[in-house]
Amino acid sequence: LIVFVIISFTSQTTDCLQVREQCINAANGCESVWNIIEDVCNISGNSCKAKDSVVCNKAIQFLADHYPKFKSCICTKNNSCSIKMLLEQQCGLQKDNINMETKLQWNLSALSKQGKNGTCLDVNRACIEDEVCNRQLSLYLKVCSVNKKCNMKECQAAIRFFYQNMPFNVAQMLTFCDCTQLDKSCQKAKELLHGKPCAVNIVPPPSCLSIIHQCQNNELCRKKYEMFWSMCWRHVTRRCYEDKACLETLIKGDMTCSESADCRAAYIGNWGTMLRVECSCNTVPLAELPLCKLFQHMLHGKSCFSIHIHKTTISSTHTPDIVTKNSCSISAQGGQPGLIK
Repeated sequence: LIVFVIISFTSQTTDCLQVREQCINAANGCESVWNIIEDVCNISGNSCKAKDSVVCNKAIQFLADHYPKFKSCICTKNNSCSIKMLLEQQCGLQKDNINMETKLQWNLSALSKQGKNGTCLDVNRACIEDEVCNRQLSLYLKVCSVNKKCNMKECQAAIRFFYQNMPFNVAQMLTFCDCTQLDKSCQKAKELLHGKPCAVNIVPPPSCLSIIHQCQNNELCRKKYEMFWSMCWRHVTRRCYEDKACLETLIKGDMTCSESADCRAAYIGNWGTMLRVECSCNTVPLAELPLCKLFQHMLHGKSCFSIHIHKTTISSTHTPDIVTKNSCSISAQGGQPGLIK
């Protein structure tokens, strides 16, 4: 049985995405106003780009005046309301959530000063027994809880915040834990620590090629992908994707990654992005199957970290800052990561 210590938290600021959903589902005219805003501001759904025009911002002001719940999302303290304010709130979920205050809190954690390895149930218990780790875990689970309707984007943002603000050795401890198939309690702990099902499961599973396409169209995800490629798979060049014989060789051979600490940090940096969504190659055309299988292996294969997973201890002597960088450095030999055209 997995038990999480209950901690009281102050109420969070108004969730703008939730307010928007309430507006769309309400039968009070709010949906009609929102539809007008999407039209005149040239946005749709969860778009993070908009046309910042006079007409657009007049519609935003009307929304704030007639539906006050939106004020905390689209207006400043001096009551100036704009589409820019709305998008800053709405699209914050798609940014890195590096919080220095949270990072400093981890200095009080015993886990940050020692390495611990074991099953996911073991490390879950260790996290629960540590005040700092448990506090951060509880915040994350509050968003990704299976007891409420899943919001994948919110859950992914919570996972990014959880893993990117903790010490590298603790992130490794939680990320690379595993279980035997028969240990149901351990499997449950693993699902909770790794964001399942909310952050990683889509029904039906998308193709791995589709995941790469979506990632490349998202600035945050693309940077994470480029870093992962650069640190773990730099020997797989873009040129190889244009050479069928080369591609066949990579797939048939034993493709291995660098297994370095920087690679592990880049892999952890993928958590909370589309790159961790479970994907399939069952529906792709036969001609695209080799490429799909390659990406599936790179994103979800265990061989890259198998040695590290089975180590008895985790060293905290090397703490790369890879996951917090806004840009990446790709070697001249490696070229740009495997972009699909």
